[in-house]
Amino acid sequence: MNSHFLFCFFVFLTFTAKTLSISTTPVSPSSATQLYNQYLTQQKKPNNETIYKVSKQLCWGCMAESVEFLFRHNIVRAYKWELPLTWDLQLEQYARWWASQRKPDCKVEHSFPENGFKLGENIYWGSGSDWTPSDAVKAWADEEKYYTYLTNSCVSGQMCGHYTQIVWKSTRRIGCARVVCDDGDVFMTCNYDPVGNYEGERPY
Repeated sequence: MNSHFLFCFFVFLTFTAKTLSISTTPVSPSSATQLYNQYLTQQKKPNNETIYKVSKQLCWGCMAESVEFLFRHNIVRAYKWELPLTWDLQLEQYARWWASQRKPDCKVEHSFPENGFKLGENIYWGSGSDWTPSDAVKAWADEEKYYTYLTNSCVSGQMCGHYTQIVWKSTRRIGCARVVCDDGDVFMTCNYDPVGNYEGERPY
C-alpha cells in the first residue's frame, strides 16, 4: 500500500469518524471496513452527499470531471459496503494517454492485449459529444442486473465484468479520462489497481 493511499485513507477515516462520533485512532483495514459498514447501516442506504465529500477528499486537486468519475464509482461500491476508491494520478495519466490514442478513431479498444491485463480497465463509447463520466459509470453499473452472485456468473449472452470490476473488493485506486474524438463522439476509459475479475473469485 503506497504512502499516497495511506494518507488519503486516513483522511477518509477522519471524515467518517466525525460522522459517527468515534475515535480517530489509526485502525486496521478490517476495522476501517467495519466503520464504513456501520455508517452505511446507520444511513439505511448510501448518503450521496457524504460519499461526494469523501470522494473529494480522496481526489486532492482533481478537476470536476475526475471527481465525478470517482464519486459515481464510490456510490456503486457503497451499495455493496465496499471501501471507497482513491484517485491515483499515475492511473489517470495512463488513462489519458490511452484516451489520446483513441481520439483520432474513437475505436472501442482496450489498451492491453487480450488476456494481458496488468490493470483493471473499463472503456466506454458514446455517439455525440454530450456523454459524461456519470453516463459511463451508470452504463457499467447497470450490468449488475446480469450478474448472479450465487453462481458468480453473468447471464448468458450479456456482460457484467465492468460492474464487477467497479465493486471488486480488493481494488483500491482508480484513474480515468474522457476525450471527445475527432469525429465528435466520446471515448472514456478507467483503470483500476489492484486489478479485479479474477476467475473463480467473487467481487465482494
